[in-house]
Amino acid sequence: MTGPAQPAGSGLGRCFEMFTVSAFRLETLRAYAARGEEDRLRAFRRGLPLPERPARASRWLRRIAATTATGKSWHRVRVLDRPLSEHECYRLLGYRESAEAGEVIRIADRSSCPALAPLARDFWLFDADGARPFAALLNYDHAGEYLGAAVTTEPAVIMACVTARNLAQQHSVPLGAYLAQLKAETE
Repeated sequence: MTGPAQPAGSGLGRCFEMFTVSAFRLETLRAYAARGEEDRLRAFRRGLPLPERPARASRWLRRIAATTATGKSWHRVRVLDRPLSEHECYRLLGYRESAEAGEVIRIADRSSCPALAPLARDFWLFDADGARPFAALLNYDHAGEYLGAAVTTEPAVIMACVTARNLAQQHSVPLGAYLAQLKAETE
């Protein structure tokens, strides 16, 4: 998935305004820099209830809820590895808030499914089943710090994202089922 061609006036933030039907997110990293989430991460580490999300994230949840109410769909597959990293455990809690806002979240366990090994590129895929699909290929440094996105309409890149999405969805389970499985493993 290289060589993206950017539509004029596009950036990741603009993508969320431009999509008309569906947004899909694939997450594959063990950890992401939790910029702006320090209080929540500190509470998680202490086993305390998580504080309310900061305003930026709350706007994000409001966006998901508002666009879902108008018929747009939001889907995410989080590819995890065992044993779960601290960050993966922390993120699982936050996904419940996104699910309540209307995002459909599924979890894929790469450590128990060798077919998921090739999934190593994070992206957003928009309107994939429509006439004008586009994608945002996300770039991170070795510490999980977000570096930016390359937005593209290039057919080969879109097809690679669709293939990765389909693979991840095929080998994933709903968030609630995964959380119940984790709970059963620890009891």
